[in-house]
Amino acid sequence: MKRRYWAILVLLLLIGLDWYIRAPDSRSRELTAAIEAQASAKLKSYPYTFRVMKVNGETAIMSTPRNVEVPASRALGVLFPGLDTKDPNDPPFIAAQRLLGEVQSEARSIVLSEHGIREVRWELDRDWLTAHHIEVPRK
Repeated sequence: MKRRYWAILVLLLLIGLDWYIRAPDSRSRELTAAIEAQASAKLKSYPYTFRVMKVNGETAIMSTPRNVEVPASRALGVLFPGLDTKDPNDPPFIAAQRLLGEVQSEARSIVLSEHGIREVRWELDRDWLTAHHIEVPRK
């Protein structure tokens, strides 16, 4: 019985440590709040929420559902169910790609307008992708 309690305690400590490591710092939360406060209606209604994951000096590391490892078509298929992601010439697909670029650019601009931030670096939102059953290559 004691072993079971120790195993549960260790598991809870590991979960707490994982949360602490992943938890955004106060500056990241402030910048994410700035995105939420200053976002246009288009950005606010977009099905993916861009956020600042961490800040390193004057660089904000922001989340994105796409990059060279995971093409936009995979994320767009989740964001817009029913979209034909197999035909890159499909007008709705082109419009969805353009919209993703626009809202991502707007989120970046908001963060760059904040005091002390001179650069944005994008980092793949592995947790979001995994939660939406998109296979993500390991780091």
